[in-house]
Amino acid sequence: MPKLKRENGEVRATDFVESLDRGLRLLQAFGESTAPISLSEIAREADLPRATARRILFTLQHGGFVSSDGKLFALTPQVLTLAGSYLRSNQVVAVLQPVLDRISAEALEISSLAVLDGDDVVFIARGSPMRIFTGGVDIGYRLPSFCTAVGRALLGRLDDAELKTKLASLRREPLTPQTVTDPRRLLAAITADRARGYSLVDREAEPHFRSIAVPVRRYDGTIVAAINIGTHVDRISTEEMVKRFLPLLRAGAEEVKTRLL
Repeated sequence: MPKLKRENGEVRATDFVESLDRGLRLLQAFGESTAPISLSEIAREADLPRATARRILFTLQHGGFVSSDGKLFALTPQVLTLAGSYLRSNQVVAVLQPVLDRISAEALEISSLAVLDGDDVVFIARGSPMRIFTGGVDIGYRLPSFCTAVGRALLGRLDDAELKTKLASLRREPLTPQTVTDPRRLLAAITADRARGYSLVDREAEPHFRSIAVPVRRYDGTIVAAINIGTHVDRISTEEMVKRFLPLLRAGAEEVKTRLL
């Protein structure tokens, strides 16, 4: 791996811990399987030599992050402490969670909070009526940004030139027959959404699901997240979503603006 340097704030070679990087890659590789996996499988998924993967797995097992029956390996609930640390330390989650709960109670629908991570959106909090978590996306769930309401609301923080470059570089594979993948159409849609202050995506990320989202801005107007409400297409029309849900989402986003630094 090329050594890194830090000049005027950039990373130096001595600042990069390759073993830690490999360990994190190996943890992420477990997400490719829903069952315990062998040493060879995890080494292949993490693109690591078998001997290196073996040492990392035993280190993680010693720390309680991985369990093994001698042949197969699996993550333990201890891994959730890493995600929990992020959620507890994230100001956006702390500030928005009560807002999501209130929006969900008033709309009688699940509301979610998402942030941009590379080319994807990641859902980091949600509220549900009666706190019954059925349906909707789970915390940590990822979707492509270009075909989701929260993603387009977040991409709206880019200026037109940046957005055009971003869309050209994205991997734009269709998830449903309705998914828009043409970069020119996406550019037009996102700039229009930016102007009207919300995004509504109908059956582009999932075949029977539509979602409406607004950007969440911090004190200086910078978009830092997006909140949404999503429903099954058979229950609520796009017109009703705009009429019923948009005011709730806008009020929630406006409420927290001065509290986000």
